[in-house]
Amino acid sequence: MSLYHTKYSNSRKKKRSPFRKILIWLVVLLLLMGVGAGYYLYKIIFDPNVWTPGGEIVSVTIPSGSNFDEVKQILYQNGLIIHRKNFEWIAEKKNYPKMIKPGLYQFQNGMNNNELIDLLRSGAQTPVMVTFNNIRDIYQLSGVIGRQIEADSTSISKLLTDSLFITGMGLNKATVGTIFIPNTYEFYWNTSAKGFVERMYEEYQKFWSGNRSNIAGKMNLRIDEVITLASIVEKETNKNDERAAIAGVYYNRLESEWRLQADPTLVYALGDFNITRVLNEHKKIDSPYNTYAHLGLPPGPICIPSISSIDAVLNYKKSEYMFFCARDDLSGYHVFAKTNRGHSRNAKKYREALNRMNIYN
Repeated sequence: MSLYHTKYSNSRKKKRSPFRKILIWLVVLLLLMGVGAGYYLYKIIFDPNVWTPGGEIVSVTIPSGSNFDEVKQILYQNGLIIHRKNFEWIAEKKNYPKMIKPGLYQFQNGMNNNELIDLLRSGAQTPVMVTFNNIRDIYQLSGVIGRQIEADSTSISKLLTDSLFITGMGLNKATVGTIFIPNTYEFYWNTSAKGFVERMYEEYQKFWSGNRSNIAGKMNLRIDEVITLASIVEKETNKNDERAAIAGVYYNRLESEWRLQADPTLVYALGDFNITRVLNEHKKIDSPYNTYAHLGLPPGPICIPSISSIDAVLNYKKSEYMFFCARDDLSGYHVFAKTNRGHSRNAKKYREALNRMNIYN
């Protein structure tokens, strides 16, 4: 190689070296910017962005039909989101505004945006435990349920008085309450009124699908009649250990074609649930629920009875008793009698105890 060639090559290297350095610096700078942007994006997505008081789990409900602005308002009003713009940006990128699902969701302290939005998008809501007991009628039931799920009391009671709907389940206005078995049930919060009633009808069918239905048949009672008798027993005593005995007295009266003469049915017919002492004037009310005036069971239950009262009827205590009366010690328990004479003595003692307590109505 000639000396000229060597000098020319070195000259070209010297001329290119500044540009190469600039290019390298530009590449490095771009790489650093990319790393910085990636790190910033990583923090937006994966840094904790949910705060809950005391680090406790917080439940939030998103109503049916909510839009993204309404969801944001719910979350922000609860003070759960630390960096709102970051949450909104990721929500938009993950298309959450078009995938909003109603329900009850539980937020954990320290959740990041990715976890939060995936939870909301998935619709993986947390079930609620719905409980009802000691219920008088479908209107009170509607109010109790309306405070536990999204369906309000008006929509529930309206459905339960819709003759076309309840007829489809083989029910009528008097017997519609028979499908509700007091207990605790798991529901999704956004359950509709129709969804709630249909689920209760399924639970009712399960409850009566086995031995209970067979026992009712042997007693020559329909299921709604068992529940109606159980509702009377429920209102006669709150003592579980004597319900079977009271059920036995009423069953003896039915079998003997006696009038039930059940005071709780008069209270129901009168609609005055503050009555503590049933008087002769109350027995004159003109109502199919007046079991002093009419033979047999009333048209339907006078409350939604507990499982213990239903089972007390199905497992009634066999005896020769035809009467019972509250004890004069006002303990809430009852004393039983086979004859009217014995019952009259017991009733007299009880009336005298009430008089001593100045209880006259």
